[in-house]
Amino acid sequence: TEDGMIFDLMNIVPYLKKFGTNPVTGEKLSSKSLIKLKFSKNAQGKYMCPLTFKEFTDSSHIVALKPSGNVFSWEAVERLNIKPKFFRDLVSDEPFTRKDIITIQNPSDLAGRDLSKFHHVTNKLKASEGGATSSLSNIRANPTTSRVLEELERTYVAPQADAASEAHRAHSASSHNAAHFSTGEMAGAFTSTAAARVTTNYASALSADVMKYRDVKKKAYVSLVTNKGDINLELHADRVPKTCDNFLQLAERGYYDGTVFHRCIRNFMVQGGDPTGTGTGGESAWGAPFADEIDKQLSHTGRGVVSMANAGPDTNKSQFFITFRSCTHLDGKHAVFG
Repeated sequence: TEDGMIFDLMNIVPYLKKFGTNPVTGEKLSSKSLIKLKFSKNAQGKYMCPLTFKEFTDSSHIVALKPSGNVFSWEAVERLNIKPKFFRDLVSDEPFTRKDIITIQNPSDLAGRDLSKFHHVTNKLKASEGGATSSLSNIRANPTTSRVLEELERTYVAPQADAASEAHRAHSASSHNAAHFSTGEMAGAFTSTAAARVTTNYASALSADVMKYRDVKKKAYVSLVTNKGDINLELHADRVPKTCDNFLQLAERGYYDGTVFHRCIRNFMVQGGDPTGTGTGGESAWGAPFADEIDKQLSHTGRGVVSMANAGPDTNKSQFFITFRSCTHLDGKHAVFG
């Protein structure tokens, strides 16, 4: 709404049809006055600001622009729109006014989060008299399908943890690969009625990558033989072991033999590692792309920094580049490994 109240569309429409009022304030409200919000998500599927790329949390100050419905952090709108007096949506380029900025979450406004004072709570109003309805009852079906769904709803029993699964949890992590943190299953069972009951904390098992590389303590060295002379590389295997392992495995297999530096930009970098020579080919030592291995102590500072080329987050394959000068704007986006 224009007051910054967010509702789920599947719930608010039936409520408005029955009562015609705002569930929070009790004032008259129609579905035509609702504003459809457009949230942005990162690669992990979490909501974020499309300008700062910061994830939204309970402590984030979040606003929406009425004309477009796009959702941003207040910090971004204040810095990029209000202070420079540039009142155009930075995603859709639609014009807006100061009054079109709707606050949908203000961490300093605790009163707005007091559910006990919501109108529909104090007056015990529900869109359906029977409360929550089964999801199966909303399916339009022929008589045969309806009988099947009714039987399923009547006989379905949620799966329960058995002794075998408990034993599996107990032995999922050994003294060799046990982490210093738990699986979180007991906490989940304690706070959720949907989770299977777990009464014992089990240590989480370290991933295969952590186990494989945790004893790597030294640098690695490689010499690239080119038609212009040799290039000696020092690889930070002690800091980004998986990225270095990928490069070393490919080099040892002869994957880079006969390849060219297909991209060379003056005062920027030279890029290679693509056996097709087009800049669109290549694969990692394991076949599939692997995740970015970013070490904040490694930066694209100075000449001769070796870093992974990619097509976006977590898309590392075989291509790499060597800098001609500092490119610190690439920090956090490309994995430095030499």
